[in-house]
Amino acid sequence: MPTNALETLRIALDKFSRERDWHQFHTPKNLSMAISVEVAELVEHFQWLTPEQSYELPGAVQQGVEEEMADILLYLVRMADVLGIDLYKPALKKIEINRAKYPVPAE
Repeated sequence: MPTNALETLRIALDKFSRERDWHQFHTPKNLSMAISVEVAELVEHFQWLTPEQSYELPGAVQQGVEEEMADILLYLVRMADVLGIDLYKPALKKIEINRAKYPVPAE
């Protein structure tokens, strides 16, 4: 039984990959490269926008951004699974590392 949303995604992606015999191509190298490509595709949507415009995306652009973000998430979850990494725990740990590295400024 999945314990969180990332685990639910991991299970669904593993099934999807195995049904298509894609797991053979899902090496850490290939998945990291795919993440990089998807990040570049996400950046394209914002390339010539002002900071203000980046908050107010037209419908088609918003949909494109959502799809690229989903691609990034899915590849990242798949890569974590291939490497045996539970992303939830290191993500929480990284927040704590950043909390110590970047303390709240004193008022």
